[in-house]
Amino acid sequence: MVAPPSTTPARRPGSRLASIRNERLLLGAVTFLVCLGLVMVYSVTSARAVIVGGDPISQVRRQLTYAILGVCLFGLVTRVRTDVFRRLAPAAVGVSALLLMMVLVPGVGVVVNGARRWLALGPIQIQPSELAKVALVLWIAMMVARNQKRLKEPGGMTPYLLLTGFLGLLIVIEPDLGTTGALVMTAFAMLFVAGAPMRKLGMIAGGAGALAIVMIASFPYQRARVDAFLNPWSDPTGNGFQIVQSQIAIGSGGLFGRGLGNSIQKNFYLPEAQTDMIGAIIGEELGLLGLFALIAAFVVIAVAGFRIALKAGDLHRRVLATGITALICIQAVVNLGQVFGALPVTGVPLPFVSAGGTSLVVFLGSVGILVNISRGGSAVAAKRSRPASSTRDHRGGGDGRSRQAGPRDRRRIAS
Repeated sequence: MVAPPSTTPARRPGSRLASIRNERLLLGAVTFLVCLGLVMVYSVTSARAVIVGGDPISQVRRQLTYAILGVCLFGLVTRVRTDVFRRLAPAAVGVSALLLMMVLVPGVGVVVNGARRWLALGPIQIQPSELAKVALVLWIAMMVARNQKRLKEPGGMTPYLLLTGFLGLLIVIEPDLGTTGALVMTAFAMLFVAGAPMRKLGMIAGGAGALAIVMIASFPYQRARVDAFLNPWSDPTGNGFQIVQSQIAIGSGGLFGRGLGNSIQKNFYLPEAQTDMIGAIIGEELGLLGLFALIAAFVVIAVAGFRIALKAGDLHRRVLATGITALICIQAVVNLGQVFGALPVTGVPLPFVSAGGTSLVVFLGSVGILVNISRGGSAVAAKRSRPASSTRDHRGGGDGRSRQAGPRDRRRIAS
């Protein structure tokens, strides 16, 4: 007996091949970036540890541990149904908002370089703003899929504005204007793909820009960074020190670089060399060719991610894939912009490359969502949820194979 047809629509062979190509491009670029990050984190931190008499592999060991955790999360996320992301969205937003508020509590949040962005859980520090970005992406995709037409109704954008503004405000207070900017731009990209009117989006963009100016003027910490961005050489040993040292690192690398491990700027000249400014060390040690390979990897992620979004089977998956891809690419642009001196230094890490556990684990899990969407909402999970008995011959075949017609069957047919 032939098994009953599946309720899941069959995917055309050409479409499946295109999905496989997109997955391979995506995973190849991400693997390259993670491996490059491990090598560069070791190059930076081992040199500093040797100078001060510390453990040269301590930081890279921690980074490798987070990479393994991220790969485990990636594997888990690729095997669940896409509707799980809808159900998790409200809880993810609620937990993220709670953690962001806890960061601001004196004595609870960890202060580093004047910014309160981390929570200490024993020996582990987590950065709630990294969780909040993905939580907002999940929530916007859920809301859009629930009622797309509401975006064009009067007041239909209000829920999106309120939640994005609330999370953004909590992150700005830390202060972390760069992450807030990435959060807002990602939400903007998702609403654009969902079909929000351009007039409303233009008004929102204008309001967000005006608010950003007010925020910069209100915080001396951010105002000093903008002043250093506009003219870093006016104060090369003060507020402009980090930008100046970054430019020196890239300039001294030339086309081919000084060679892996031969950076001079990482030896306590360039602040935050293993996190915010790791791109400058790549430029110094691997040269412009190394930076070109780095940028090319993010371009590949953008192309593969947006292709996955275009081929997604429904609105929820399309908007979700757009949000994740936009988040990765926007954060990469912000980080590399500050490394090259094209944007103010905001403390935003480079996805998959910079040292930092929360960022690495969250972004690897996000890539797992993209792969899940590319595979049509985890066909593996759908196949496993199908009853095994549905493929069997319930007339007594047992193993699902056709039976030879016996004498009794032939008499029944003849009658």
